[in-house]
Formats: sequence, C-alpha cells, structure tokens
Amino acid sequence: MDDDSRAARWEQRTEIPLFLAALVYLAAYAAHVLAPRMPVFWHDVCLSVIAGLWLLFIADYLVRWRLSGQGPRYVSAHMLLTVVVLLPLLRPLRIVPLYDAVQRKAGKPRLALHARVIAYAGLSTVLLGFASALAVYQAERGAPGATMRTFGDAVWWAVSTLTTVGYGDVTPVTAVGRVIACAMMACGLALLGAVTGSFSSWLLEIFHREGDERPPGR
Repeated sequence: MDDDSRAARWEQRTEIPLFLAALVYLAAYAAHVLAPRMPVFWHDVCLSVIAGLWLLFIADYLVRWRLSGQGPRYVSAHMLLTVVVLLPLLRPLRIVPLYDAVQRKAGKPRLALHARVIAYAGLSTVLLGFASALAVYQAERGAPGATMRTFGDAVWWAVSTLTTVGYGDVTPVTAVGRVIACAMMACGLALLGAVTGSFSSWLLEIFHREGDERPPGR
C-alpha cells in the first residue's frame, strides 16, 4: 500500500511538469526539423534540449518503476509507458490509460472525468498529429519519388490518416515513413475510440439520471 501511495503521489506531482516538458521537447524537435538553415549553434541547442528532456523522461520512468515494487514485471504491465519513453513523440498516447481507468471505475463514473478524457483526447490528437507530421516530413523530404514535398503536405497527410479518411494523394514512400503511417493508423483509432466511448458513456449517464428523476407515470 505504501508503494502504491508513493507512486500515486509521484504521478500527481509530475503530471503537469512532464506535460510541459513534452511540449518543450516537441517545440525543440519542430525547430530542428522545420528550420534546417538555422545557425549551427541553435541546432545544437535544440538537440541538447531534446537529449536532456529524453533523459528526464527516462528518469521519471525509472522512479515509477522503483515505486511500483513490481520489479521486471513493470515493463510488461506498463507497455504503453515503456513505448512512450523509447519514443517521446508518442507521449500524447498517455490518454489511453486514463480512458481505461474511466471504463473500469466501479460505481457511477464522475462526469468531470469524462470531460477530462474528451479534452485530453482532443488535445492529444492535435499533438500526436503535429508530432507525426514532423517525423514523417523529416523522413520523406528529399526522398526519391516522394509526394510529401512540404510540411503542409505532411500535415494534410497526418489529418487524413488520423481521421481514417486516407485520400491517398499524399503517401509516404520511405520505410520510416510507412512505419510512422502504421503507428498513426493505430493511434487514430485509439484516440477516436477514447473520445466517442467517453462521450457515449457521458450521454448514457445523463439519460440514466433523467430517467431516475422523472416522476412515475400515473
């Protein structure tokens, strides 16, 4: 119980700082990708920020592992967190454990929690789309036969992929780009499922309350 309590306190205290650190990480990566003609000094600064924040994410993971008391089982029990540490650009996917907590919560779910899931999922979709557009643009630009010539093309591709529309007018041609595309498809389904599932649960809760409050018919 003590380990669980300490782990919960650590997670509560680091949630906002790590979120802000993820935004700084994304901004540094964006500057590195979108400003190739930037002076070498600032490129080095961006790379240093990226490396430093990555070490911070790893340190947070190790602390959570230590406080959990699960030993090696922690890696497999928290696979999503492990993947996010290895690929920091996927940190928006942390919405999935929150959605799972809503689904498994005993008793009546709190309305505020549903709203929080929907807001986090929407924000995570935007951040994930932007991060994926950056990554695929970095892999695709200059590649032979690439249809993704500008960052705008990458954003268009990310939006159509996340929404599962997939027009096919812009597609990745490199191996790295296609791996990112596969991950984007899975992430898009997960995030859309989190939003629609939470919204549906919220509506069902409202209808259930209205039915309970309605006076019995005569």
